[in-house]
Amino acid sequence: MLLKSLKGLRNLPNSVRHVASATKSYSAVAYDPAHTKDVAAVEPKSRLKMKGWQIHSYGDIEELQLSHKLKMPQIKQADQCLVKVLSTTVNPIDVAMLGGYGATLLSVMRCQSDSIEFPLTLGREFCGVLVQKGMNVNSSKLPLGQRVWGVVPVQSPQGSHAEYVTVPQYCLTAAPVNLNDEEAASVLYAGLTAWSGLYITANVGGLCGTISSTGGHGGSNKRVLVLGGSGSVGSLALQMLKAQGFQLVATCSEDARELVQNQGADVVVDYKNPVEMETLRSYAPYDVVLDCSGQGPKGAELLNFKYQQYVTFSSPVLKNIDSSGMFLGLLKNVGNLLETNVKSFTEQKGSVKWGFFTPAPQGIEFLKQLVERRKMLPLIESTFKFEQMPEAFQKVKNGHLRGKVVVNMQ
Repeated sequence: MLLKSLKGLRNLPNSVRHVASATKSYSAVAYDPAHTKDVAAVEPKSRLKMKGWQIHSYGDIEELQLSHKLKMPQIKQADQCLVKVLSTTVNPIDVAMLGGYGATLLSVMRCQSDSIEFPLTLGREFCGVLVQKGMNVNSSKLPLGQRVWGVVPVQSPQGSHAEYVTVPQYCLTAAPVNLNDEEAASVLYAGLTAWSGLYITANVGGLCGTISSTGGHGGSNKRVLVLGGSGSVGSLALQMLKAQGFQLVATCSEDARELVQNQGADVVVDYKNPVEMETLRSYAPYDVVLDCSGQGPKGAELLNFKYQQYVTFSSPVLKNIDSSGMFLGLLKNVGNLLETNVKSFTEQKGSVKWGFFTPAPQGIEFLKQLVERRKMLPLIESTFKFEQMPEAFQKVKNGHLRGKVVVNMQ
């Protein structure tokens, strides 16, 4: 029988309490939108320039350049929204893209949208204030001055590491009132990655009979193993699965054990301890193994127990295209996926699948309802000022984070 989950974050010991100390309690007073009135009153067309971080070539952190004279993004389509960014984050994907990861495919996608590859502004998520919008944007749901949270599609050349950003309407909604700006900026990229891996790739909605974002116990008697439960994606995956009653086993390092228990894991295993790792077999078979630890498809071969589905967010898709070109890279991807699944089925395991970040409105609504129902709370590792963006990148590059790295624009 699985162990019962421990109590909430208030029971964290001092050794890990600092991880959650940057976030406020759900009982905090609702966000006061008074200061957004001044922001909404600003006419963006009167401000032709803005501050932002850009890169002009791929490389290391020294490629990041702060400019005070960037051209403000313009609304070019009827469904676009212009947002003044209040808080943003640095994610591992930003560090990878800085080094050129995915450049072959993403540059083609950017050029198809009448843009050039450089200069490039990174940043995948934000909390901000809606200051301008296209004529097709729903005015009742998104009035000017509305505090919003959102994500930036990976193919966009203009990300959230700037004072203003434009995104399609489907990429943002009104921000949850029970999260402050930094918290609200810390949910969607990792949350949508976990959501898409679970609800689109693995179809856990089919496993539990519903994709209801209102929670419940549809996951009863269904078991999920989360590899890397202390990371930003893994911790949010645990919380959304726990909200629907799944039985959860998770791996992490010993110093993150209690933290992961408080995210919803019923059983926590130290991945550095071979004896503990062997106990994972006693809870098999698993309905889903969710790889949030960067193991990749090869990780499935290392598991000596059965599972129905193994979903990893570390697929070779973009890497193969970067190294072999578009056509050969796509062929290589098909070959890799077939080879991995043949080995898995030969060993009488389950299917191996690749999960991806998906900016879907239903996913954003899913996460918003969990947050508003107090079923999900992001962890913040550290906060940096806008001028400290390179330090924030270095923090993420160093790895072993216990929460998100936030950049406060105010």
